[in-house]
Amino acid sequence: MSMTLTPPGLTSDDEQAVLAMADRIDRSVHAGIARATGGLSPAAIGGAWADWLTHMSISPGRQYWLAWKGAHKATRYAEYLGRSFSDATPIVEPAHEDHRFTDPAWQAWPFNAYQQAFLSWQQWVHNATTGLRGVSTPHERIIAFMARQMLDTIAPSNFLPTNPVVLQRSFAESGANLLRGASHLVADLKANADAQHHGTANPAVGDTVAISPGQIVFRNRLIELIQYTPTTAEVHPEPVLIVPAWIMKYYILDLSEQNSLVRYLVSRGFTVFMISWHNPNQKDRDLQMEDYLRLGVMAAIDAACAITGAKTLHATGYCLGGTLLTIAAAAMTRDTDLRLRSLTLLAAQNDFTEAGELTLFINDSQLAMLEDMMLDQGYLEARQMAGAFQMLHSNDLIWSHIIQSYMLGEADRQNDLMAWNADATRMPARMHAQYLRQLFLENDLAEGRYKVADRPVAVSDINTPIFAVGTVTDHVAPWRSVFKIHLLTDAEITFVLTSGGHNAGIVSEPGHRGRSFQLMTRPALGLYVPPETWTTTAPRETGSWWVSWNDWLTERSGPPVPAPAMGGPGYETLGAAPGHYVKEA
Repeated sequence: MSMTLTPPGLTSDDEQAVLAMADRIDRSVHAGIARATGGLSPAAIGGAWADWLTHMSISPGRQYWLAWKGAHKATRYAEYLGRSFSDATPIVEPAHEDHRFTDPAWQAWPFNAYQQAFLSWQQWVHNATTGLRGVSTPHERIIAFMARQMLDTIAPSNFLPTNPVVLQRSFAESGANLLRGASHLVADLKANADAQHHGTANPAVGDTVAISPGQIVFRNRLIELIQYTPTTAEVHPEPVLIVPAWIMKYYILDLSEQNSLVRYLVSRGFTVFMISWHNPNQKDRDLQMEDYLRLGVMAAIDAACAITGAKTLHATGYCLGGTLLTIAAAAMTRDTDLRLRSLTLLAAQNDFTEAGELTLFINDSQLAMLEDMMLDQGYLEARQMAGAFQMLHSNDLIWSHIIQSYMLGEADRQNDLMAWNADATRMPARMHAQYLRQLFLENDLAEGRYKVADRPVAVSDINTPIFAVGTVTDHVAPWRSVFKIHLLTDAEITFVLTSGGHNAGIVSEPGHRGRSFQLMTRPALGLYVPPETWTTTAPRETGSWWVSWNDWLTERSGPPVPAPAMGGPGYETLGAAPGHYVKEA
Protein backbone atom coordinates (compact mmCIF):
# COMPACT_ATOMS: atom_id res chain seq x y z
CA MET A 1 0.00 0.00 0.00
CA SER A 2 1.50 3.35 -1.05
CA MET A 3 1.40 6.45 1.11
CA THR A 4 1.35 10.09 0.05
CA LEU A 5 1.85 13.30 1.95
CA THR A 6 -0.31 15.25 -0.50
CA PRO A 7 -3.60 16.33 1.18
CA PRO A 8 -6.86 15.01 -0.36
CA GLY A 9 -7.98 17.08 -3.31
CA LEU A 10 -4.48 18.35 -4.11
CA THR A 11 -2.25 16.99 -6.88
CA SER A 12 1.51 16.67 -6.75
CA ASP A 13 1.66 19.67 -9.12
CA ASP A 14 -0.25 21.71 -6.54
CA GLU A 15 2.22 20.64 -3.87
CA GLN A 16 5.14 21.69 -6.04
CA ALA A 17 3.51 25.05 -6.70
CA VAL A 18 3.07 25.67 -2.96
CA LEU A 19 6.65 24.59 -2.32
CA ALA A 20 7.92 26.95 -5.03
CA MET A 21 5.91 29.81 -3.53
CA ALA A 22 7.30 29.03 -0.07
CA ASP A 23 10.83 29.01 -1.50
CA ARG A 24 10.26 32.40 -3.16
CA ILE A 25 9.03 33.83 0.14
CA ASP A 26 12.03 32.50 2.02
CA ARG A 27 14.52 33.77 -0.54
CA SER A 28 12.90 37.19 -0.57
CA VAL A 29 13.11 37.35 3.24
CA HIS A 30 16.75 36.22 3.14
CA ALA A 31 17.54 38.88 0.55
CA GLY A 32 16.10 41.57 2.80
CA ILE A 33 18.07 40.31 5.78
CA ALA A 34 21.26 40.22 3.69
CA ARG A 35 20.80 43.83 2.59
CA ALA A 36 20.28 44.88 6.21
CA THR A 37 23.35 42.99 7.47
CA GLY A 38 25.69 43.84 4.61
CA GLY A 39 25.45 40.29 3.27
CA LEU A 40 26.28 38.55 6.56
CA SER A 41 24.26 35.49 7.53
CA PRO A 42 22.82 35.65 11.07
CA ALA A 43 22.51 31.86 10.97
CA ALA A 44 26.23 31.42 10.26
CA ILE A 45 27.20 33.82 13.04
CA GLY A 46 24.64 32.37 15.44
CA GLY A 47 25.85 28.83 14.75
CA ALA A 48 29.43 29.85 15.52
CA TRP A 49 28.43 31.49 18.80
CA ALA A 50 26.31 28.47 19.75
CA ASP A 51 29.27 26.15 19.10
CA TRP A 52 31.59 28.27 21.25
CA LEU A 53 29.05 28.86 24.03
CA THR A 54 28.09 25.19 24.26
CA HIS A 55 31.67 24.03 24.58
CA MET A 56 32.47 26.81 27.04
CA SER A 57 29.50 25.83 29.22
CA ILE A 58 30.81 22.25 29.60
CA SER A 59 34.42 23.30 30.24
CA PRO A 60 34.63 24.32 33.93
CA GLY A 61 38.40 24.06 33.87
CA ARG A 62 38.60 26.55 31.02
CA GLN A 63 36.20 28.86 32.85
CA TYR A 64 38.37 28.68 35.98
CA TRP A 65 41.50 29.44 33.95
CA LEU A 66 39.83 32.47 32.32
CA ALA A 67 38.68 33.72 35.72
CA TRP A 68 42.20 33.30 37.07
CA LYS A 69 43.60 35.00 33.97
CA GLY A 70 41.21 37.91 34.39
CA ALA A 71 42.07 38.32 38.07
CA HIS A 72 45.79 38.18 37.27
CA LYS A 73 45.42 40.84 34.57
CA ALA A 74 43.35 43.02 36.90
CA THR A 75 46.05 42.79 39.57
CA ARG A 76 48.78 43.67 37.09
CA TYR A 77 46.72 46.58 35.80
CA ALA A 78 46.09 47.88 39.32
CA GLU A 79 49.84 47.79 39.95
CA TYR A 80 50.39 49.61 36.65
CA LEU A 81 47.88 52.30 37.59
CA GLY A 82 49.82 52.96 40.75
CA ARG A 83 52.95 53.87 38.82
CA SER A 84 51.44 55.15 35.55
CA PHE A 85 51.86 58.80 36.64
CA SER A 86 55.64 58.54 36.47
CA ASP A 87 56.47 55.22 34.83
CA ALA A 88 54.75 54.41 31.55
CA THR A 89 56.49 51.07 30.97
CA PRO A 90 53.60 49.03 29.49
CA ILE A 91 52.35 45.70 30.77
CA VAL A 92 50.90 44.82 27.33
CA GLU A 93 52.46 45.72 23.99
CA PRO A 94 50.22 46.33 20.95
CA ALA A 95 50.41 43.82 18.12
CA HIS A 96 52.98 44.61 15.46
CA GLU A 97 50.30 45.64 12.96
CA ASP A 98 48.37 47.77 15.49
CA HIS A 99 49.37 51.41 15.01
CA ARG A 100 46.60 53.05 17.02
CA PHE A 101 48.78 53.91 20.03
CA THR A 102 52.15 54.69 18.42
CA ASP A 103 52.00 58.46 18.98
CA PRO A 104 54.09 59.48 22.05
CA ALA A 105 51.04 61.26 23.46
CA TRP A 106 49.60 57.87 24.36
CA GLN A 107 52.41 57.38 26.91
CA ALA A 108 51.26 60.32 29.07
CA TRP A 109 48.77 59.89 31.91
CA PRO A 110 45.82 59.24 31.81
CA PHE A 111 45.96 58.08 28.19
CA ASN A 112 48.52 55.41 28.95
CA ALA A 113 46.05 53.98 31.46
CA TYR A 114 43.28 54.00 28.85
CA GLN A 115 45.26 52.16 26.20
CA GLN A 116 46.72 49.61 28.63
CA ALA A 117 43.24 48.81 29.99
CA PHE A 118 42.01 48.28 26.44
CA LEU A 119 44.98 46.13 25.39
CA SER A 120 44.69 44.00 28.53
CA TRP A 121 41.00 43.45 27.90
CA GLN A 122 41.68 42.70 24.23
CA GLN A 123 44.27 40.10 25.22
CA TRP A 124 41.85 38.42 27.64
CA VAL A 125 39.07 38.29 25.04
CA HIS A 126 41.49 36.64 22.61
CA ASN A 127 42.24 34.01 25.29
CA ALA A 128 38.51 33.46 25.78
CA THR A 129 37.60 33.06 22.10
CA THR A 130 40.49 30.88 20.90
CA GLY A 131 41.95 27.53 21.87
CA LEU A 132 38.72 26.04 23.29
CA ARG A 133 38.78 22.29 22.64
CA GLY A 134 35.93 21.00 20.49
CA VAL A 135 35.04 24.26 18.73
CA SER A 136 35.46 23.85 14.98
CA THR A 137 38.23 25.92 13.43
CA PRO A 138 35.87 27.89 11.11
CA HIS A 139 33.63 28.73 14.07
CA GLU A 140 36.58 29.74 16.24
CA ARG A 141 37.80 32.10 13.52
CA ILE A 142 34.34 33.67 13.21
CA ILE A 143 34.04 34.13 16.98
CA ALA A 144 37.50 35.66 17.28
CA PHE A 145 36.75 37.94 14.34
CA MET A 146 33.39 39.11 15.70
CA ALA A 147 34.86 39.67 19.17
CA ARG A 148 37.67 41.71 17.63
CA GLN A 149 35.16 43.80 15.67
CA MET A 150 33.16 44.56 18.80
CA LEU A 151 36.28 45.49 20.75
CA ASP A 152 37.57 47.72 17.98
CA THR A 153 34.43 49.85 18.20
CA ILE A 154 35.20 50.79 21.82
CA ALA A 155 38.94 51.40 21.47
CA PRO A 156 39.95 54.63 23.30
CA SER A 157 41.44 55.92 20.05
CA ASN A 158 37.92 56.23 18.60
CA PHE A 159 36.61 58.82 21.07
CA LEU A 160 37.49 62.49 21.46
CA PRO A 161 37.85 62.55 25.30
CA THR A 162 40.19 59.53 25.33
CA ASN A 163 42.32 60.24 22.26
CA PRO A 164 45.22 62.58 23.18
CA VAL A 165 46.17 63.21 19.55
CA VAL A 166 42.69 64.51 18.72
CA LEU A 167 42.52 66.51 21.94
CA GLN A 168 45.86 68.22 21.24
CA ARG A 169 44.74 69.09 17.71
CA SER A 170 41.38 70.38 18.95
CA PHE A 171 43.01 72.65 21.56
CA ALA A 172 45.61 73.88 19.07
CA GLU A 173 42.98 74.72 16.44
CA SER A 174 40.19 75.80 18.82
CA GLY A 175 37.99 73.05 17.41
CA ALA A 176 38.42 74.00 13.75
CA ASN A 177 39.48 70.43 13.01
CA LEU A 178 36.11 69.17 14.27
CA LEU A 179 34.27 71.61 12.03
CA ARG A 180 36.28 70.41 9.04
CA GLY A 181 35.57 66.84 10.12
CA ALA A 182 31.85 67.53 10.18
CA SER A 183 32.02 68.90 6.63
CA HIS A 184 33.95 65.79 5.54
CA LEU A 185 31.27 63.60 7.12
CA VAL A 186 28.48 65.43 5.29
CA ALA A 187 30.40 65.16 2.01
CA ASP A 188 30.98 61.43 2.51
CA LEU A 189 27.32 60.80 3.35
CA LYS A 190 26.27 62.69 0.21
CA ALA A 191 28.78 60.81 -1.94
CA ASN A 192 27.58 57.48 -0.52
CA ALA A 193 23.95 58.38 -1.24
CA ASP A 194 24.86 59.42 -4.79
CA ALA A 195 26.77 56.17 -5.29
CA GLN A 196 23.80 54.10 -4.18
CA HIS A 197 21.38 55.92 -6.49
CA HIS A 198 23.56 56.67 -9.50
CA GLY A 199 26.63 54.42 -9.27
CA THR A 200 30.19 55.66 -9.29
CA ALA A 201 32.90 56.07 -11.86
CA ASN A 202 36.34 57.53 -11.44
CA PRO A 203 36.47 60.86 -13.35
CA ALA A 204 40.28 60.61 -13.49
CA VAL A 205 40.12 57.61 -15.87
CA GLY A 206 41.72 58.63 -19.15
CA ASP A 207 42.99 61.84 -17.57
CA THR A 208 45.46 61.00 -14.80
CA VAL A 209 45.06 57.20 -14.68
CA ALA A 210 44.58 54.64 -17.47
CA ILE A 211 46.44 57.01 -19.78
CA SER A 212 48.69 54.70 -21.80
CA PRO A 213 47.80 55.33 -25.47
CA GLY A 214 46.09 52.57 -27.37
CA GLN A 215 43.00 51.52 -29.27
CA ILE A 216 39.94 49.38 -28.60
CA VAL A 217 40.32 46.60 -31.16
CA PHE A 218 37.52 44.27 -30.07
CA ARG A 219 34.27 44.53 -28.14
CA ASN A 220 31.55 42.09 -27.11
CA ARG A 221 28.91 42.21 -24.37
CA LEU A 222 31.51 41.39 -21.69
CA ILE A 223 34.87 42.90 -22.68
CA GLU A 224 36.65 45.58 -24.59
CA LEU A 225 40.15 44.62 -25.68
CA ILE A 226 42.78 47.34 -25.63
CA GLN A 227 45.84 47.15 -27.86
CA TYR A 228 48.48 49.57 -26.62
CA THR A 229 50.47 51.76 -28.99
CA PRO A 230 54.05 50.50 -29.42
CA THR A 231 56.92 52.80 -28.38
CA THR A 232 59.66 50.80 -30.06
CA ALA A 233 60.16 50.18 -33.78
CA GLU A 234 60.58 46.47 -33.19
CA VAL A 235 58.79 44.21 -30.71
CA HIS A 236 58.96 40.64 -29.54
CA PRO A 237 56.77 38.50 -31.80
CA GLU A 238 54.76 37.10 -28.89
CA PRO A 239 52.29 39.64 -27.48
CA VAL A 240 51.45 39.94 -23.78
CA LEU A 241 47.76 39.55 -22.90
CA ILE A 242 46.74 40.78 -19.45
CA VAL A 243 43.58 39.43 -17.79
CA PRO A 244 42.73 41.66 -14.79
CA ALA A 245 40.26 40.82 -12.06
CA TRP A 246 36.67 41.77 -12.85
CA ILE A 247 35.88 42.82 -9.29
CA MET A 248 37.63 46.16 -10.02
CA LYS A 249 38.35 48.20 -13.13
CA TYR A 250 41.35 47.06 -15.18
CA TYR A 251 43.68 50.01 -14.74
CA ILE A 252 45.42 48.82 -11.55
CA LEU A 253 48.13 47.81 -14.05
CA ASP A 254 47.99 51.12 -15.91
CA LEU A 255 47.78 53.79 -13.24
CA SER A 256 49.85 56.92 -13.72
CA GLU A 257 52.82 57.28 -16.02
CA GLN A 258 55.41 56.44 -13.35
CA ASN A 259 53.82 53.21 -12.08
CA SER A 260 52.13 51.69 -15.13
CA LEU A 261 53.03 48.06 -15.78
CA VAL A 262 51.60 48.47 -19.29
CA ARG A 263 53.90 51.39 -20.05
CA TYR A 264 56.88 49.45 -18.67
CA LEU A 265 56.20 46.41 -20.89
CA VAL A 266 55.60 48.49 -23.99
CA SER A 267 58.87 50.36 -23.44
CA ARG A 268 60.66 46.97 -23.30
CA GLY A 269 59.45 46.00 -26.75
CA PHE A 270 56.31 43.99 -25.97
CA THR A 271 52.98 44.33 -27.73
CA VAL A 272 50.47 44.53 -24.89
CA PHE A 273 46.76 43.73 -24.88
CA MET A 274 44.51 44.33 -21.87
CA ILE A 275 40.97 43.14 -21.16
CA SER A 276 38.61 45.82 -19.86
CA TRP A 277 35.55 44.18 -18.29
CA HIS A 278 31.98 45.41 -18.69
CA ASN A 279 30.37 46.53 -15.40
CA PRO A 280 27.39 44.15 -15.18
CA ASN A 281 23.84 45.24 -14.50
CA GLN A 282 20.58 43.39 -13.92
CA LYS A 283 20.40 42.34 -17.58
CA ASP A 284 23.62 40.39 -17.07
CA ARG A 285 22.37 38.36 -14.11
CA ASP A 286 22.71 35.04 -15.99
CA LEU A 287 26.31 35.53 -17.13
CA GLN A 288 28.34 32.64 -15.75
CA MET A 289 31.97 31.63 -15.29
CA GLU A 290 31.97 29.91 -18.68
CA ASP A 291 30.92 33.21 -20.29
CA TYR A 292 33.85 34.99 -18.64
CA LEU A 293 36.10 32.28 -20.03
CA ARG A 294 34.62 32.18 -23.55
CA LEU A 295 33.73 35.85 -24.10
CA GLY A 296 36.68 37.07 -22.03
CA VAL A 297 39.93 35.12 -22.06
CA MET A 298 39.43 33.00 -25.16
CA ALA A 299 38.00 35.84 -27.27
CA ALA A 300 40.98 38.02 -26.25
CA ILE A 301 43.49 35.27 -27.12
CA ASP A 302 41.87 34.87 -30.54
CA ALA A 303 42.05 38.62 -31.17
CA ALA A 304 45.63 39.12 -29.93
CA CYS A 305 46.95 36.26 -32.08
CA ALA A 306 44.98 37.33 -35.13
CA ILE A 307 46.09 40.98 -34.93
CA THR A 308 49.79 40.23 -34.38
CA GLY A 309 50.00 37.08 -36.49
CA ALA A 310 51.62 35.34 -33.51
CA LYS A 311 51.19 31.62 -33.01
CA THR A 312 51.79 31.93 -29.27
CA LEU A 313 51.49 34.62 -26.60
CA HIS A 314 52.42 35.39 -23.01
CA ALA A 315 49.26 35.31 -20.86
CA THR A 316 49.16 37.23 -17.57
CA GLY A 317 46.38 37.13 -14.98
CA TYR A 318 45.92 39.23 -11.85
CA CYS A 319 43.90 38.01 -8.83
CA LEU A 320 40.57 36.58 -10.08
CA GLY A 321 41.86 37.07 -13.61
CA GLY A 322 44.75 34.75 -12.78
CA THR A 323 42.37 32.06 -11.54
CA LEU A 324 40.31 32.35 -14.72
CA LEU A 325 43.47 32.27 -16.81
CA THR A 326 44.59 29.06 -15.06
CA ILE A 327 41.24 27.50 -15.93
CA ALA A 328 41.73 28.59 -19.53
CA ALA A 329 45.27 27.18 -19.62
CA ALA A 330 44.09 23.83 -18.24
CA ALA A 331 41.26 23.66 -20.79
CA MET A 332 43.57 24.66 -23.65
CA THR A 333 46.09 21.97 -22.71
CA ARG A 334 43.30 19.41 -22.50
CA ASP A 335 42.10 20.42 -25.96
CA THR A 336 45.65 20.58 -27.46
CA ASP A 337 45.45 24.34 -27.97
CA LEU A 338 49.14 25.31 -27.85
CA ARG A 339 48.92 29.11 -28.07
CA LEU A 340 50.26 29.84 -24.57
CA ARG A 341 54.01 30.49 -24.61
CA SER A 342 54.06 31.33 -20.89
CA LEU A 343 51.69 31.86 -17.99
CA THR A 344 52.11 34.63 -15.39
CA LEU A 345 49.93 34.59 -12.27
CA LEU A 346 49.93 37.73 -10.11
CA ALA A 347 48.52 37.22 -6.59
CA ALA A 348 46.24 34.53 -8.00
CA GLN A 349 44.88 31.52 -6.10
CA ASN A 350 43.95 28.17 -7.59
CA ASP A 351 43.69 26.13 -4.39
CA PHE A 352 41.36 27.82 -1.90
CA THR A 353 41.92 25.69 1.20
CA GLU A 354 44.02 28.46 2.77
CA ALA A 355 42.44 31.49 1.14
CA GLY A 356 42.90 33.81 4.10
CA GLU A 357 40.40 35.86 6.07
CA LEU A 358 37.91 36.03 3.21
CA THR A 359 36.97 32.45 4.04
CA LEU A 360 35.22 33.86 7.12
CA PHE A 361 32.45 34.86 4.72
CA ILE A 362 32.43 31.63 2.70
CA ASN A 363 30.26 28.82 4.06
CA ASP A 364 26.98 27.22 3.00
CA SER A 365 24.83 29.53 5.12
CA GLN A 366 26.68 32.62 3.99
CA LEU A 367 26.55 31.66 0.31
CA ALA A 368 22.84 30.85 0.50
CA MET A 369 22.23 34.34 1.91
CA LEU A 370 24.37 35.98 -0.80
CA GLU A 371 22.71 33.94 -3.55
CA ASP A 372 19.25 34.99 -2.37
CA MET A 373 20.33 38.64 -2.27
CA MET A 374 21.82 38.43 -5.75
CA LEU A 375 18.79 36.55 -7.10
CA ASP A 376 16.61 39.42 -5.92
CA GLN A 377 18.72 42.19 -7.49
CA GLY A 378 20.60 40.30 -10.23
CA TYR A 379 24.11 41.17 -9.09
CA LEU A 380 26.28 41.87 -6.09
CA GLU A 381 26.88 45.58 -5.67
CA ALA A 382 30.39 46.92 -5.42
CA ARG A 383 29.73 48.58 -2.05
CA GLN A 384 28.49 45.26 -0.64
CA MET A 385 31.81 43.63 -1.51
CA ALA A 386 33.77 46.62 -0.27
CA GLY A 387 32.05 46.35 3.11
CA ALA A 388 33.39 42.83 3.65
CA PHE A 389 36.96 43.89 2.84
CA GLN A 390 36.69 46.89 5.16
CA MET A 391 35.43 44.73 8.03
CA LEU A 392 38.45 42.44 7.67
CA HIS A 393 40.74 45.41 8.31
CA SER A 394 38.50 47.77 10.21
CA ASN A 395 41.36 49.49 12.06
CA ASP A 396 43.05 50.52 8.82
CA LEU A 397 40.03 51.01 6.55
CA ILE A 398 37.22 52.22 8.85
CA TRP A 399 38.36 53.59 12.20
CA SER A 400 41.55 55.21 10.96
CA HIS A 401 39.49 57.01 8.32
CA ILE A 402 37.00 58.21 10.95
CA ILE A 403 39.79 59.53 13.15
CA GLN A 404 41.80 61.17 10.37
CA SER A 405 38.91 62.66 8.42
CA TYR A 406 36.17 63.38 10.99
CA MET A 407 38.12 64.00 14.21
CA LEU A 408 41.45 65.41 13.03
CA GLY A 409 39.79 67.13 10.08
CA GLU A 410 42.41 65.96 7.59
CA ALA A 411 41.34 65.48 3.99
CA ASP A 412 42.04 62.04 2.55
CA ARG A 413 45.45 61.93 0.91
CA GLN A 414 44.30 60.48 -2.38
CA ASN A 415 46.70 58.80 -4.78
CA ASP A 416 46.15 56.88 -7.98
CA LEU A 417 46.05 53.52 -6.19
CA MET A 418 43.42 54.78 -3.72
CA ALA A 419 41.38 56.20 -6.59
CA TRP A 420 41.43 52.81 -8.32
CA ASN A 421 40.51 51.06 -5.06
CA ALA A 422 37.25 53.04 -4.94
CA ASP A 423 36.33 52.12 -8.52
CA ALA A 424 34.77 48.69 -8.06
CA THR A 425 32.38 46.80 -10.33
CA ARG A 426 29.30 44.72 -9.80
CA MET A 427 29.28 40.91 -10.03
CA PRO A 428 26.60 39.00 -11.99
CA ALA A 429 24.54 36.80 -9.70
CA ARG A 430 25.11 33.50 -11.49
CA MET A 431 28.84 33.97 -12.08
CA HIS A 432 29.57 35.12 -8.55
CA ALA A 433 27.61 32.27 -7.01
CA GLN A 434 29.50 29.76 -9.17
CA TYR A 435 32.85 31.32 -8.31
CA LEU A 436 32.26 31.32 -4.56
CA ARG A 437 30.65 27.89 -4.37
CA GLN A 438 32.71 25.89 -6.88
CA LEU A 439 36.10 27.47 -6.29
CA PHE A 440 36.15 28.95 -2.77
CA LEU A 441 33.83 26.57 -0.93
CA GLU A 442 34.20 23.27 -2.79
CA ASN A 443 37.73 23.83 -4.21
CA ASP A 444 36.70 22.13 -7.47
CA LEU A 445 39.56 23.50 -9.58
CA ALA A 446 42.36 22.20 -7.36
CA GLU A 447 40.64 18.84 -6.95
CA GLY A 448 39.91 18.20 -10.65
CA ARG A 449 36.13 18.63 -10.58
CA TYR A 450 35.81 22.00 -12.30
CA LYS A 451 34.22 21.64 -15.74
CA VAL A 452 34.74 23.60 -18.94
CA ALA A 453 32.43 22.67 -21.82
CA ASP A 454 30.96 19.92 -19.61
CA ARG A 455 34.33 18.20 -19.15
CA PRO A 456 36.60 18.53 -16.11
CA VAL A 457 39.92 20.32 -16.36
CA ALA A 458 43.04 19.64 -14.31
CA VAL A 459 45.70 22.19 -13.38
CA SER A 460 48.13 19.26 -13.38
CA ASP A 461 47.80 19.12 -17.18
CA ILE A 462 49.44 22.54 -17.57
CA ASN A 463 53.02 22.25 -18.87
CA THR A 464 53.54 25.89 -19.85
CA PRO A 465 56.32 27.72 -17.92
CA ILE A 466 54.77 29.67 -15.05
CA PHE A 467 55.87 32.92 -13.39
CA ALA A 468 53.89 33.30 -10.13
CA VAL A 469 53.99 36.29 -7.77
CA GLY A 470 52.87 36.38 -4.15
CA THR A 471 53.05 39.39 -1.83
CA VAL A 472 54.19 39.27 1.79
CA THR A 473 51.25 41.06 3.45
CA ASP A 474 48.47 39.93 1.10
CA HIS A 475 45.20 39.36 3.01
CA VAL A 476 43.16 38.75 -0.16
CA ALA A 477 45.36 36.05 -1.71
CA PRO A 478 47.84 35.02 1.02
CA TRP A 479 51.19 34.17 -0.51
CA ARG A 480 51.22 30.66 0.93
CA SER A 481 47.94 30.05 -0.87
CA VAL A 482 49.41 31.40 -4.12
CA PHE A 483 52.47 29.18 -3.51
CA LYS A 484 50.23 26.09 -3.75
CA ILE A 485 50.62 26.25 -7.54
CA HIS A 486 53.76 24.17 -6.85
CA LEU A 487 51.51 21.32 -5.67
CA LEU A 488 49.10 21.50 -8.59
CA THR A 489 51.40 21.15 -11.62
CA ASP A 490 54.81 19.77 -12.54
CA ALA A 491 55.47 22.62 -14.98
CA GLU A 492 58.51 24.87 -14.56
CA ILE A 493 57.61 27.50 -11.94
CA THR A 494 59.48 30.69 -11.17
CA PHE A 495 58.03 31.99 -7.92
CA VAL A 496 58.48 35.53 -6.61
CA LEU A 497 57.66 36.71 -3.11
CA THR A 498 57.66 40.49 -3.07
CA SER A 499 57.27 43.07 -0.33
CA GLY A 500 53.93 44.87 -0.07
CA GLY A 501 50.32 43.80 -0.13
CA HIS A 502 47.81 42.54 -2.68
CA ASN A 503 47.85 45.76 -4.71
CA ALA A 504 50.98 47.69 -3.73
CA GLY A 505 53.16 44.58 -4.03
CA ILE A 506 52.10 44.12 -7.65
CA VAL A 507 52.35 47.83 -8.51
CA SER A 508 56.06 47.78 -7.72
CA GLU A 509 57.71 49.84 -10.42
CA PRO A 510 61.51 50.16 -10.73
CA GLY A 511 62.75 52.97 -8.52
CA HIS A 512 60.05 52.45 -5.88
CA ARG A 513 61.80 52.97 -2.55
CA GLY A 514 61.98 50.12 -0.08
CA ARG A 515 60.96 47.34 -2.46
CA SER A 516 62.58 43.90 -2.32
CA PHE A 517 61.73 40.38 -3.42
CA GLN A 518 62.83 36.77 -3.36
CA LEU A 519 62.91 34.65 -6.50
CA MET A 520 63.62 31.00 -7.18
CA THR A 521 62.83 28.64 -10.04
CA ARG A 522 61.69 25.05 -9.71
CA PRO A 523 62.44 23.19 -12.95
CA ALA A 524 59.80 21.08 -14.66
CA LEU A 525 59.28 17.84 -12.71
CA GLY A 526 61.40 19.31 -9.90
CA LEU A 527 60.98 18.37 -6.25
CA TYR A 528 58.57 20.28 -4.02
CA VAL A 529 60.02 22.74 -1.51
CA PRO A 530 57.61 23.82 1.29
CA PRO A 531 57.07 27.57 1.71
CA GLU A 532 58.89 27.76 5.06
CA THR A 533 62.00 26.26 3.46
CA TRP A 534 61.58 28.35 0.33
CA THR A 535 61.75 31.63 2.26
CA THR A 536 65.06 30.62 3.88
CA THR A 537 66.71 29.48 0.63
CA ALA A 538 65.41 31.82 -2.09
CA PRO A 539 67.87 34.69 -2.65
CA ARG A 540 66.65 38.19 -1.81
CA GLU A 541 67.07 41.11 -4.18
CA THR A 542 66.37 44.80 -3.71
CA GLY A 543 64.26 46.72 -6.18
CA SER A 544 61.35 45.76 -8.42
CA TRP A 545 60.43 42.25 -9.52
CA TRP A 546 59.26 43.79 -12.81
CA VAL A 547 62.84 43.76 -14.07
CA SER A 548 63.24 40.03 -13.41
CA TRP A 549 59.89 39.34 -15.03
CA ASN A 550 60.90 41.30 -18.12
CA ASP A 551 64.08 39.21 -18.36
CA TRP A 552 62.04 36.01 -17.90
CA LEU A 553 59.61 36.98 -20.69
CA THR A 554 62.43 38.04 -22.98
CA GLU A 555 64.18 34.67 -22.59
CA ARG A 556 60.98 32.98 -23.72
CA SER A 557 60.35 35.27 -26.70
CA GLY A 558 61.54 35.16 -30.27
CA PRO A 559 63.83 37.70 -32.00
CA PRO A 560 62.34 41.18 -32.54
CA VAL A 561 60.06 41.89 -35.50
CA PRO A 562 58.48 45.11 -36.81
CA ALA A 563 55.72 46.39 -34.53
CA PRO A 564 52.26 45.25 -35.72
CA ALA A 565 49.54 47.60 -36.86
CA MET A 566 46.79 48.63 -34.49
CA GLY A 567 43.94 46.22 -35.11
CA GLY A 568 43.49 44.38 -38.36
CA PRO A 569 40.99 42.55 -40.57
CA GLY A 570 38.02 41.61 -38.43
CA TYR A 571 39.44 43.67 -35.55
CA GLU A 572 39.06 47.25 -36.70
CA THR A 573 39.79 49.95 -34.17
CA LEU A 574 36.69 51.10 -32.29
CA GLY A 575 38.05 54.17 -30.54
CA ALA A 576 40.89 55.30 -28.33
CA ALA A 577 41.80 53.71 -25.02
CA PRO A 578 40.69 53.51 -22.28
CA GLY A 579 37.38 52.87 -24.02
CA HIS A 580 33.78 52.88 -22.81
CA TYR A 581 33.47 49.94 -20.40
CA VAL A 582 35.99 51.30 -17.90
CA LYS A 583 33.86 54.42 -17.49
CA GLU A 584 30.62 52.56 -16.78
CA ALA A 585 29.11 53.43 -13.41
